[in-house]
Amino acid sequence: MKTPGATTTSISMPDLMTAWLRSHRNVAIQSLSNLLKNWLTSLMTMMVLGIAMGLPLLLYILLVNVLNLSENFDGKPRISIYLNKQLEEADIKRVLTVVNEHSNTQSFRYISPEEALADFQFRSNFVDVLNTLASNPLPGVVELIPSYTDPVKLRSQIMELEKLQEVDTVLADLLWIERLFSFIKLAESVVILLALILGLGVLLVLGNTIRLSIENRRNEIEVVKLVGGTNSFVKRPFLYLGFWYGIGGAISSWFLVHICLLFLSGPVELIAQSYRDHYALVGLTFLEGLVLFAVSSALGLLGAVLAVYRHLRIIDGSL
Repeated sequence: MKTPGATTTSISMPDLMTAWLRSHRNVAIQSLSNLLKNWLTSLMTMMVLGIAMGLPLLLYILLVNVLNLSENFDGKPRISIYLNKQLEEADIKRVLTVVNEHSNTQSFRYISPEEALADFQFRSNFVDVLNTLASNPLPGVVELIPSYTDPVKLRSQIMELEKLQEVDTVLADLLWIERLFSFIKLAESVVILLALILGLGVLLVLGNTIRLSIENRRNEIEVVKLVGGTNSFVKRPFLYLGFWYGIGGAISSWFLVHICLLFLSGPVELIAQSYRDHYALVGLTFLEGLVLFAVSSALGLLGAVLAVYRHLRIIDGSL
């Protein structure tokens, strides 16, 4: 005969995990359904998030295009190495070997004194005067095209070349390169600063949106807490709400950026054609798109966590 009384049942870990996953799935679907029911309000919030994230993203894409354009620009820096006039053939070969073995050498060309004089005669109107000279006054020149345009590395290479005994003078125009790198560094700093400021704005917008949602469901939350609902159970719908807002903000920022690029592509192509070149603006890559959605969803979750943590403490204090 069995003794009447309370009985206990044990639930296996796989069953607990299945129930936990099912609960998350249901809450995620329900949160998305609530957003779609109030689609106009949700769309306006997502557009605000999209604009806040799209501005630094657009600046980043424009900066990437400037970098691509500078790499494809034919006006690469050239280093002119003027050799001493009294050099033997072996000395010239030694200099050419050093130049060729340097890691920063993309290509080089040796111009002999005879070639330099013939080119100068062809380009100038002083042929008769040059013919009266007893000897060729022009030295041999090595025209070097570096493989990268970092001003620091270029100056280091110039200093190494100037130490060679066979070299008389090394000339290079680095001013425009230094200005370009200064502009790029300034633009990078502006993009980072703007991204941080607008990222904070995204958190504030999401926090306020989640706060309003919590206030609208305050009575429901109080009832759930009174019947034993855990904090995790109460927080879950609002965390998914922040996640979906983040995804929606990423989608709207993606569309905003590509609409801007489509609007700018025509004038850019006209400018490129005026320089007899073809250039098309580059948008987000697949990996950059994934990063955009990951960052946006993370911001949505972070904003929801901050809002839920603060306002649930207020509700707990009132119970």
